[in-house]
Amino acid sequence: MIKKLFKRVFGGKAGRSVGNCRIIPFSAHGVSRDEISYGARKVTEGLQAAGFSAFVVGGAVRDLLLKSHPKDFDVATNATPEQVRQVFRRSRIIGRRFRLVHVMFGEETVEVSTFRRMIEAEDAETDEHGRLLRDNEFGDQEQDAARRDFTANALFYDPATQQVSDYHNGYADIRANTLRMIGDPTVRYREDPVRMLRAVRLSSKLGMKLDRATAAPIAGLKNLLGNVPEARLLDEMLKLLLSGHAVEGVKKLRLMGLHQGLLPMLDVILEQPLGEKFIMLALENTDRRIRDDKPISPAFLFAALLWHEVLAAWKKRQVAGERPIPALHEAMDEVLDRQREQLAIPRRYDAVMKEIWLVQPRLEQRSGQRPYRLLEFPRFRAAYDFLLLRCESGEVDPELGLWWDEFQDASDERRAEMLLPESAGGTKKRRRRRKKPAGAEAQAESP
Repeated sequence: MIKKLFKRVFGGKAGRSVGNCRIIPFSAHGVSRDEISYGARKVTEGLQAAGFSAFVVGGAVRDLLLKSHPKDFDVATNATPEQVRQVFRRSRIIGRRFRLVHVMFGEETVEVSTFRRMIEAEDAETDEHGRLLRDNEFGDQEQDAARRDFTANALFYDPATQQVSDYHNGYADIRANTLRMIGDPTVRYREDPVRMLRAVRLSSKLGMKLDRATAAPIAGLKNLLGNVPEARLLDEMLKLLLSGHAVEGVKKLRLMGLHQGLLPMLDVILEQPLGEKFIMLALENTDRRIRDDKPISPAFLFAALLWHEVLAAWKKRQVAGERPIPALHEAMDEVLDRQREQLAIPRRYDAVMKEIWLVQPRLEQRSGQRPYRLLEFPRFRAAYDFLLLRCESGEVDPELGLWWDEFQDASDERRAEMLLPESAGGTKKRRRRRKKPAGAEAQAESP
């Protein structure tokens, strides 16, 4: 069956087999060495000249085969970190759990890993749920391929020969637009539950369908994510949210029940029309900016994802008789503290998130000197873009966004005319010129 598939995919140019490895020639895959970054080529050339084997691996090979330009290029070799360090003067060994080497070429840094192997079941150190606690044994190229997660990520490209080494039919899966787990998916998810999130992220980002056997165990194993360190969950969630395909990713998370608990009450918010619309607008805006190669702010995105929790807690405290601004401060702290119990959002984002939230009630004040002072606020632009998302979602009157849209660019004379009388409490409505698309410049200010 596999041989027939290769013949159909490659038109009889499937290459040759060496042991368990199929060698795919340039004539079949069409990826030229010129598509490899300068640094990655120099690393493979240097290691091969020193007598080692070295290949460009993983996502870079996968993306090139999918006609997409990789953001970075990683190299795998049979050289130890110390041997790599001896070959390249401008390099450093990093990592404690598993040592890697960063080789520098100007602004480019190439990450070099030594081939690893999967530890045999009887020797593996796991927790009570089967999660691997130790996976740091050196191995050979075939063993390194076997320990990778998906077949599409287990391909090795040699710039010298322009050949791809394929141990798990990953090339055929890429051509079939299928994301498939290497080995028994249930076992692999137990070894590392984050692979469930990675499956969703990669299938969304790459537009690949999840193999049925790869997707089937997720529903029954999703609770294992509760045993994963918070830092790893945050890292994987950031990759998904900043992949440029966050909307599709969150939809798949919800479809597979994986969103529950990752962001507290996100599952509840996504069941509320207003909350879901606001979050999806924020994600669409983020995806659009990434596709347009514009800067984005993780703090802005997390502020959007958690806003309706803050809003609910704020309203609850005001109903209980607390004054609005002290109640907002308490609500923000409450939500962030609860959030950290499940997904460790770095505290460095706290200040930006809180500033965006705190400015929202101030944007309703359009009399006296308040609007002028607000224009001088360092986070005004981010807070204003946040307001536009709230307007578009229907949470607040769109007229407020129109007012600020005009006020910030108006002349001094026009601004004076626009100010509302103090007695109006900053709530009087006026007709303004047509509004810009909501969120058009959202997240323009990165922390």
